[in-house]
Amino acid sequence: MFDILHLDPDFIVINKHPNVSVHKDDGDTSLLIELAKYTQDEQLFLIHRLDKMTSGILLIGRNSEAASQLSQLFSNRLVQKYYLAIGNKKPKKKQGLIVGDMERSRRSSWKLLNSKDNPAITQFFSLPAGEGQRLFLCKPHTGKTHQIRVALKSIGSAILGDPIYSHESESDRGYLHAYALLFSYAGKDWQFVCPPESGSQWLRENVMAGIEQWQQPWQLAWPTLSKK
Repeated sequence: MFDILHLDPDFIVINKHPNVSVHKDDGDTSLLIELAKYTQDEQLFLIHRLDKMTSGILLIGRNSEAASQLSQLFSNRLVQKYYLAIGNKKPKKKQGLIVGDMERSRRSSWKLLNSKDNPAITQFFSLPAGEGQRLFLCKPHTGKTHQIRVALKSIGSAILGDPIYSHESESDRGYLHAYALLFSYAGKDWQFVCPPESGSQWLRENVMAGIEQWQQPWQLAWPTLSKK
């Protein structure tokens, strides 16, 4: 269900396993309840969310004051987030920026629009992953529902194993992973990196070699975004 990456008096950093919901739904066991049993906390606070299929770094508050402050960092876009994904096809472009408003589509899906009134903003790099697939490193600047999943779908490379946006690709999981998180809190700069472990496709030679190049994703030459 999870692995503990870091325990602080104010927060916990875990590696959420794939196919684990952050909410109790469909009879699932609550992630926070199980985590609280392990850490002996009376109550834990969800600061941000990961989709059920998405594995990786999740930040959990251990008291209401810390949770409020950390949530505010996310709201004010003061947290750097980096995700790894494997796309099922060659994308229309290999790196760059994906920007657009998001709108609900059929059933549980969303779609990217050409308008930019309140857009989802995602920067990305990519590398060949073999077998006609692509390894992506994504840096979302907003926190929209299904943002990265929709962004990669929009450039023709839906995430391998994504049950909503990649029906044609069968896999042992959806290949999206919250890889790194950077933020400043309580006068200290925090950096957490968690390479993916669960999923056979992460272990392919091309994919592992690509991830090796991105061990410190914040040090890559990300183009500066316009403040407009």
